[in-house]
Amino acid sequence: MIGRLNHVAIAVKDLEAAAATYRDALGAKVSAPQALPEHGVTVVFVELPNTKIELLQPLGENSAIQAFVDKNPSGGMHHVCYEVDDIYAARDKLKAEGKRVLGDGEPKIGAHGKPVLFLHPKDFAGTLVEIEQA
Repeated sequence: MIGRLNHVAIAVKDLEAAAATYRDALGAKVSAPQALPEHGVTVVFVELPNTKIELLQPLGENSAIQAFVDKNPSGGMHHVCYEVDDIYAARDKLKAEGKRVLGDGEPKIGAHGKPVLFLHPKDFAGTLVEIEQA
């Protein structure tokens, strides 16, 4: 079921500064910022040869990651994202195995324009997991 690692997401307080660090200090290619109001974040993607790093900054007062950034003002790893061939089949299999899907259990469109779901960190060794339909 699990496919490629799509990205590792890092929540940050200052998206511009974090993007500049990856671009200037590490020489990485960094995308333009993209606001995702439905997810409460603004993102940039750091392009790597084998995957991406997603830098997330809270967007708006109701941002789902604001509490995370408040607890981790220097930023920190927020989640990992794996690709799946069929998000509905993956969701149904995971739920049948007792894994918790966050939210209402229905996929939302993510930053890549593809359906995504988040899985409870307590079910995955303390790590928030995002699955994205490939």
